[in-house]
Amino acid sequence: MSSALKGRPWPRQPLLWAALAFSAGIVVGGHAWRPAWWWMLAIVVFVASAAYVVRKRTWLARSLALATLFMLGALNLQSRAPSGLVCPETSSLADGREVSILAHVVAEGNIQKVEFGGLRRRVDLETEQITFGGATIREKCGVRLGVYAKEPEQEDEAGASQRMRLFMYGERLRFIAKLRLPRNFRNPGAFDYESYLADNGIAVLASARAAQMEVLSGFAGNRWELWRTRLHRSVIQKIHALWPPAQAALIDAMVIGEEAFVERDERVNFQRSGTYHILVVSGMNVSILAAVIFGVLRRLRVNDVVSTVLTILLSADYAMLTSVGSPVWRAVLMMSLYLVTRLLYRQRSMLNALGAAALGLLVVDPRVLLGASFQMTFLSVFIIAAIGVPILERTSQPYQRGLRYLDQAGYDSSLEPRVAQMRLDLRMIGGRLARFVGNKVGLAALGGGGRGLLGACEILFISFLMQLGLSLPMAYYFHRATVVGIPSNALVVPLTGLLMPTAILAICVGYVSPLLARIPVLLASLALNGITGTVHFLGYQRIADLRVPTPELRVTLVALAALALAMILARRHLKLAGLGVTALLASALWLSLVRPAPKLRANVLEVTAIDVGQGDSILLATPAGKLLLVDAGGPVGGQQSQLDFGEDVVSPYLWSRGISRLDAVAVTHGHSDHIGGMRAILKNFRPRELWIGVIPPSEALSRLLQAAKEEGVAIVPHFRGDNFVFGGAMVRVLAPARGWQPAPRPGNNDSLVMHVIYGESSVLMEGDAERKVEQDIAAQQPRADLLKVAHHGGMTSSIPELLAAVRPRMAVISVGARNTFGHPRLEVLQRLEDLRAATYRTDVNGLVTFYLDGHSASAELAALH
Repeated sequence: MSSALKGRPWPRQPLLWAALAFSAGIVVGGHAWRPAWWWMLAIVVFVASAAYVVRKRTWLARSLALATLFMLGALNLQSRAPSGLVCPETSSLADGREVSILAHVVAEGNIQKVEFGGLRRRVDLETEQITFGGATIREKCGVRLGVYAKEPEQEDEAGASQRMRLFMYGERLRFIAKLRLPRNFRNPGAFDYESYLADNGIAVLASARAAQMEVLSGFAGNRWELWRTRLHRSVIQKIHALWPPAQAALIDAMVIGEEAFVERDERVNFQRSGTYHILVVSGMNVSILAAVIFGVLRRLRVNDVVSTVLTILLSADYAMLTSVGSPVWRAVLMMSLYLVTRLLYRQRSMLNALGAAALGLLVVDPRVLLGASFQMTFLSVFIIAAIGVPILERTSQPYQRGLRYLDQAGYDSSLEPRVAQMRLDLRMIGGRLARFVGNKVGLAALGGGGRGLLGACEILFISFLMQLGLSLPMAYYFHRATVVGIPSNALVVPLTGLLMPTAILAICVGYVSPLLARIPVLLASLALNGITGTVHFLGYQRIADLRVPTPELRVTLVALAALALAMILARRHLKLAGLGVTALLASALWLSLVRPAPKLRANVLEVTAIDVGQGDSILLATPAGKLLLVDAGGPVGGQQSQLDFGEDVVSPYLWSRGISRLDAVAVTHGHSDHIGGMRAILKNFRPRELWIGVIPPSEALSRLLQAAKEEGVAIVPHFRGDNFVFGGAMVRVLAPARGWQPAPRPGNNDSLVMHVIYGESSVLMEGDAERKVEQDIAAQQPRADLLKVAHHGGMTSSIPELLAAVRPRMAVISVGARNTFGHPRLEVLQRLEDLRAATYRTDVNGLVTFYLDGHSASAELAALH
């Protein structure tokens, strides 16, 4: 039996285990703070203990060494300064005042059309000076500026054109703007937008009209970066000159890392089909490009050393040219280490090289471990190197080697008996074929066909392993079970292998002759059409919409244990290797199909005001455990937003609670800040019922009702006088009246108002009801412990008569921080204070949960990390 079949014990990868121990320390250090002396003392104790037992008990010394690395990982994280940027003087101006800003461009953005007409561009700047009220501050601070303009054929109110100009790297700009601080939605499970911007050097946000931007003379910046950005933009322009707009947008993203032109729906299709890693420049793209470069050089008979060096250099040049940053550089590092280890004929040191790369990155910046990008890049390479390659080495690879040189019988002796026997059988078949095509052609066809078939099987197997191994981060970060990922990747990955080199060849040739570039453009277009066709077909399948809550800790630990077991058994007997893969499959099925129990308190009525900014979204959990979501947030007044509030804000919170299904949803009225996110909620949580009141003519409401019908959700209208039991709680509908005549457009007084009662405690939820409706509500005497204040605390609502009738002990106002409406109004807050009602606000307190136990009500603020 060959050495490849013998397996090797796990201690042969010490740097991999060292990296894993160091990583575990970083994770624990992020959740369990201890003084630095505590970690240092532990390190000294473990090092001394390891030194004492190293000669007597080697296994114990190794364990103590790993424990030392664990402590070092925790210490390394906790000894770092906080990642947030500090621009005290500039941040102090983010209070709504207008300031004059002098800054230079550090990151260009591309012009995009917005849904309701006009153009938008995002530009990152570094301030030089800010002038306000006769004073000037000079502080270098990162600003993300949104520049807006009407489309070229449109004009502003003064009749002046606001044509958008491309602002280039290093250009100095002066403009008037209002600064604002970035703010996270303060819900458990929310995306950490503040840290994301800080990692990109951004401390404050601003917006301005294109007509207000003044370009000054001079240059500020790095000449090398100027050259890089010009080359990057030139490539984008060339792509858009060679391909039509729809294809150019995808080529931008897949080849050069520019995602500005990719529509959100297209992104979702790639996510649903489990092929999102293809859409964005990632380790997969770098690996394909490196494989093509290396393969071409070897075909040209360039020796291994030169091929390796050129492949690394060209891959590094490609990484420099993209706009992706750290993720693609990490992929280049991993690929470079693999090529170097291959060059040294130390295939078995791949896991050591992977561990060394990870350990080096984590020592320099331990926070990189906490990001999804690093975890998925590392895990992808780990799955291939630690599980996939060892299994293929003992299954398909010997036959791949055996299918070469079929006409050379002397080659048989260097192969395993089973492979040599296969070659004899194929030569017999080739002899039969020789009558028709000749012996040489017949053997070549058999060998080439066999290698192609085995190659396809290897791609399927690696794709299968990748989907299983990545099921944990996909569930944790993206709440997706990519059940169609295996067939999708089996088709898309080979097509990407054709797309990447042909697209790059087309771009390079296009600089010389657009006519000559037509052939590689055509090949790239055919590959792209195959990719998008696969993505659309499989992504639109109902099963592709399987969304999963945040995995529980025990499920996470089981999935990690299955991954470790699969790695350990991959080099053992094939039956044991199969057992490891089966364990990995079982953990993936658990993550995808077994739903955790929602985190609810028994025998209480829970009312949670979710922070959706200037909008409403309320979760009710009844004493019997039924779940109702009232409204789902959305952009104010139909404004354009890059967020889907249902997908990006409300759903992550529900998933963090282990919620995978809702029993019912309700929309109080047709304004966008209440219904904007509801379509995503219908798709993600598939409620049984959608409760509505009156339906005025509205395109947005019509689309929502159509989406409900498509999802099989029953549409249930409710009007004043309806009383029914829902999950152990009594629901009284107080508005709208059955005869209510809505205006031609949705209005606040259309609101569905509900009084939900449990025992002697209750909550009144008003939507955005105003004075006229509140007078009718007050007449019904809806005494309540908790009041969801109407219309975000605006003056049109919360009239004294209503408050006198309700007499709430607690009140909650769903309102956006620093909103332009002045909500909540001081007069409304004063009325609530006069009633001695404890008032909570989502702009101040973030998400707030109230518990009504049938006798009283209590409040609890979210524990945010």
